[in-house]
Amino acid sequence: MKSYLEKLTARKSLTQPEMEEAVSKIFSDEISDSEIAAFMVGLKTKGETVEEVAGIVEAFRSNSRAFGRKFTGVLDNCGTGGDGSQSFNISTTSAFVIAGAGVTVAKHGNRSISSKTGSADVLEELGVPLDLSPEKTEDILEENGIAFLFAPYVHPKIKRIMKVRKDLRIPTVFNLIGPLTNPIDLDYQLLGINRADRLELFAQVLKKLGRKRAVVLNGAGSMDEASLAGDNQLVILKDGEIVREIVHPEEVGLSLYENSEIIGGDAKQNAAILLDVLKGKKGAYRDTVLLNAGIGIFAAGRADTIQHGIFQAAESIDSGSALDKLETLIHKSKNAERAVI
Repeated sequence: MKSYLEKLTARKSLTQPEMEEAVSKIFSDEISDSEIAAFMVGLKTKGETVEEVAGIVEAFRSNSRAFGRKFTGVLDNCGTGGDGSQSFNISTTSAFVIAGAGVTVAKHGNRSISSKTGSADVLEELGVPLDLSPEKTEDILEENGIAFLFAPYVHPKIKRIMKVRKDLRIPTVFNLIGPLTNPIDLDYQLLGINRADRLELFAQVLKKLGRKRAVVLNGAGSMDEASLAGDNQLVILKDGEIVREIVHPEEVGLSLYENSEIIGGDAKQNAAILLDVLKGKKGAYRDTVLLNAGIGIFAAGRADTIQHGIFQAAESIDSGSALDKLETLIHKSKNAERAVI
């Protein structure tokens, strides 16, 4: 670790294998909290490369619980958080709509860190247990087309990193990589990020990680979700090429709403919003989900355009398919084999 800290202090980048080794050492408990903090700050000060971020992600995944079954065509639509918007659980609600449109979704998430309610909080409120065994999670993913992976359970070694990250009180790349560390092998990804200046970096990382298609976006108002308040910046990975696009809600058939109109609350309130959307209630919450789910369906290659993806998202809700995905997840999870967290 000393040699890696010296390299970072000298503003020299680590190779991907070096980064994988360094982060694996952190997981091994051989390294002190002060060394972890120095590593995080040194990397932030130097500026992260694509290879370094990919190395961190691979180290996280290789130190996660074993999810050994191979799937094809799987998407995750987890965002980084940290945008301070206090919005309802947009990506979680959208995940069921995307699944209802026929895309297999391995939804990776956590409890609330920077917002009022995280994906785990709202799903737990709805009756989804967080401590399913990897085998049962894979069964549900195969049978239902959507399953939830609770980050602290699937990554049992991250407690020290989380503690140091919290103690530092300054954001580093470790605040942003959570959505990349899903232990299920993904073909597709919708990644929302609250940093517009990191869009292309993370698109390049997704390319290096082997995603077939992906969208990395920053919403109007610097949200880590697509927003109805104005222009959304997208970086699209498709056929090995990376292109930028601006998506305005009115250009894809949706109305404008201020971000203040999609504020959520505690787990109980956000669960009610999620159910209202999946049951077809009209308004800003639904349209926000349509936009995000539409982009997710597009990212998975199920739609040629985002507008076509939005049409499929509306059909997923209005047909009852999205709500059925949630109800089936709750039913299959309740009597499932449990694990000790």
